[in-house]
Amino acid sequence: MAKATRKQSGGAKIVRFDRKGPKLERGKPGKVLAGKPATTTRNFFTDGSGQLFSGIWSSTKGKWSVTYDEDEFIYLISGKCRLTDADGHAETFKADDAFVIPKGFTGTWETLATLKKYYVIYAARAAA
Repeated sequence: MAKATRKQSGGAKIVRFDRKGPKLERGKPGKVLAGKPATTTRNFFTDGSGQLFSGIWSSTKGKWSVTYDEDEFIYLISGKCRLTDADGHAETFKADDAFVIPKGFTGTWETLATLKKYYVIYAARAAA
């Protein structure tokens, strides 16, 4: 896992996002509509409940269908993307933009220029 920089009270450690982080996972989105997008993920942190995740994700150009079962905060480090909802409303984001995709969003994700993002995902467990 990622390198901890110093201990906090209770033994919890700060997680630094750096090159010595977790193994890079390569993948491809499902339901591709255009292009041949390839993705990478480095998940630096998962909380003890398994509901909160954060890391760095990247994607090459392409477009695919998405349905969000979680809330995601995104900060684009580099690149450009367009999200289009099921009603056809599109928003374009570029490097240094920050935004949230809420649980329940359905539409498309299109990477317009190879991008890299920081992400924080909260995936609440369904009530028992």
